[in-house]
Amino acid sequence: MEQQKWTTVVKANKKLIDMDLKGLKNCKDLIFLFVRRTFVSKYKQTVLGPAWAVIQPFFTTVVYSVFFGNIAGLGASGVPNFIFYLSGTIVWTLFANCLTETSHTFTANSAILGKVYFPRLVMPVSTTISQFISFSIQFAFMLCFMVYYLITDAGLKPNILIAMFPLVLIQLAVLGMGFGMMISALTTKYRDLAMVVSFGVSLWSYCSPVAYDMFSREQLMNGIIYKIYMLNPVTPAINLFRYGFLGTGEVDWLFYGISWITTAVVAIIGALMFSKSEKTFMDTV
Repeated sequence: MEQQKWTTVVKANKKLIDMDLKGLKNCKDLIFLFVRRTFVSKYKQTVLGPAWAVIQPFFTTVVYSVFFGNIAGLGASGVPNFIFYLSGTIVWTLFANCLTETSHTFTANSAILGKVYFPRLVMPVSTTISQFISFSIQFAFMLCFMVYYLITDAGLKPNILIAMFPLVLIQLAVLGMGFGMMISALTTKYRDLAMVVSFGVSLWSYCSPVAYDMFSREQLMNGIIYKIYMLNPVTPAINLFRYGFLGTGEVDWLFYGISWITTAVVAIIGALMFSKSEKTFMDTV
């Protein structure tokens, strides 16, 4: 009788660090399928479909422009409030969606994860990648307004740092995924965290330069307050994105480097916590 040859062996592993990166690399087709599933299910049975990817940031930008920009006077000087807030909103939305959607990995996919084996990191990776589809639609929307403001000479000054925007997007996606994996690992035991994620992300947005121009606020540009504010890893990334496309504000390379270090640390810790939790999550979910 001919002996069968197995290509995959599933066995217990008691290593402290047990991330199946090789298996993750071999699951590219599965990742693509999950990316497609995540995007399609998000807009399934909606009348407007993917148009919501534009509608939500558009109305958010309008609210910011009217209340924070015109009434409160917190907008940027030298560039139109609308494009200033739109640029910050779409970048923040990418980060926030990567965080919130990844944080539900175990609870939202328990039915699949409990029946079929595959590297569990496939789920947060595919969820994060799927957010770039919506971002691409929003980014194209922003570019249309950029072209209009450039034609009308509204004060936009794009510069060479615009070439760094892919790096900014990758950083924010990895940062959001890292925090999301931490929360996902913790929510298998502490469901309270799932209740405060959306609220916490909303508060975080007001600690980031999304709804106001930090460089026009003197109280944010002095001493310890400035340093604490810039230690928020999202702040230097948004500043760099805006500076590259709009030419407004400035880039503090020291804090941008620190934000990348923070991103790497968060991603590693998140992956370790996620890997540890995946072994026992079915007992608690």
